[in-house]
This record gives sequence, structure tokens and C-alpha cells, in this order.
Amino acid sequence: MSQTVAAFQRCPRCGNENSADSFACNFCGFRIKVERIETIRFFRRYEAEWVAPSPWYKKIFYLFVNAPRAFHDINHKRSKAPGWLIVLFCSLLYGLMGLAFVSHINFGFPSTPSGDLLLFLYNLSFFASFFIFGFCFQSIYFLILIWLFTKGANKAVGFSKKLETRFEGIGEAKKKFQAADISPFSIYKGGTMLRLEGAYKTKMLLCAFTPFLLINAIKALIILIGLPSAGIGGLDPLFDSVTWAVVDIIDGITISTWVPILMTLAIRELSNSSTTRVLIPTIIIGVVVAILFYFLRPTLFG
Repeated sequence: MSQTVAAFQRCPRCGNENSADSFACNFCGFRIKVERIETIRFFRRYEAEWVAPSPWYKKIFYLFVNAPRAFHDINHKRSKAPGWLIVLFCSLLYGLMGLAFVSHINFGFPSTPSGDLLLFLYNLSFFASFFIFGFCFQSIYFLILIWLFTKGANKAVGFSKKLETRFEGIGEAKKKFQAADISPFSIYKGGTMLRLEGAYKTKMLLCAFTPFLLINAIKALIILIGLPSAGIGGLDPLFDSVTWAVVDIIDGITISTWVPILMTLAIRELSNSSTTRVLIPTIIIGVVVAILFYFLRPTLFG
């Protein structure tokens, strides 16, 4: 006797039909399926009714202390996602790393008003240079990682296909609905589900790199404390310091663990997919990138 697999499942809370592979209701956000990993608080889906987007600073705070809640909020209004703001703040911290580095260099300026002014200008130029480099480097680096994580999610849960299905054409949605200010779940408030702001998914995925706000601040402090002093004519002690190995290890651990976990939550929220199936490839990609980009650097082997 043949069996027919239902293509839809009905939400027990609002009664609307959802696709069979949905883990949360597309209309009210109620959890339809619960995975074992979601018994862990950090992976538990957030179900509270969304009313209005939180301020950017609250989003960033929740990305540290309650990431599911943060992505639940961001997913309802992706145009307000603080993704590029996070990149900007990370770049400012790169500028502070530049200041921390240059503070160990003795330029030999005289202790006079003119010498102090010249030293200030040198420090300012280092800050600006590191800020610009940090913004360019991190923007490219984060976007490449998003591309890699997206490829992994495509293999695991058909991420891009799910987005096309849910958003009904991201390009058209951007032109037609980018000014809309409604909940993607709220058909009761005049919404048409998640497709309204599908074009802002990159801003949401950039939020997965929030850990670098803390990590870059820690690295600036390590550079300030750990590097030796050197004269302008002999900078080898600065570049040969074990401090750089510590910095690389911190970056590698972050990119192989914390970032993939947040990326998993973002992709899961966007595509209404399985947490476990998204987590496995993102962790694998993060570990591979960490090994190739950080753990195999010469700084770790002298």
C-alpha cells in the first residue's frame, strides 16, 4: 500500500499551512518542530511576538548574550540589521590596534611642542591607515566567508533555493517592498511574509561577525601590553614577538567556533531550516578557514 507524504503541515497555533520542511511557522513564528540541539539554550528558537525593531545597540548586545533573540528581531526587519555598522566598529578597533602597535616605536622626536605635534600626527596617520585597511580587509574577508558559508548551507539544506521560494524573487522584492515597515511573520498586520525584505540578507549575515567587536578589542590590548619597544631603526623585535602568535590563535578560535555558531543561527532564521544540518557544514568551513588562514601561519612556528 503506497503512502503519501504531506507537502504541508498546519501550525497548531495560527492554523496556517507551512511547507513540510519548515521548523517554525512562517506566519506566527511558532515552533513546529523541535530538534534535540535546541534543548541547549543558545540554540533555542525565539518565539515571542515581534512588535518593532530594537535599536542597533540592543541588537548588538543580544548578539552577545542571546543570539537567537537577536536574529529573531533582525529577521523581522533586515533593513535595520547592524551588519555594516559592526564592520565599521571592527575597523575602528583595527585603528586602535594600529595605535597600540605604533606606541611601541620610538621615533626620536624631541620633547617640545613641535615634537609632540609631529608625534600626534604620526599616531593619527597610523590610526587612519589601520582603520581604512581594517574596513577594506574585513569587508572583503567577511563577504568571502559569507559566500563560503552559503555554499555549505546550500549543500546541507538548499539555502539559496529556500530563500528564492520564501522571498518570491529577491530582486523584485527589494524594489517593491524596501520601504515596507512590517513584520515578515505578520499577515495579520498586512504583511506578506519574509519575502518583503529578502534583499537585505547580507546585512543580516554580517551580524554573525559580531564577536570580532570583542576580539579586536582584546587584540588591541594584547598588542599594547605584549609587544616590546623598539627604535625606528630596528623594528625586528616588534615583528618577531610571540604576541602575533597569540593574536592568530585568538582569531583562529573565533572563526572556527563562535562565528560559525552565529552564522548557523542567522541562516536557520532566514531559511527556516534545521539547526543541526546547517551547523555541521558551517563548523567544518570555519575550522578549515582557521587552519589555512591562521594556524598555518609562520608566526605560530617561529
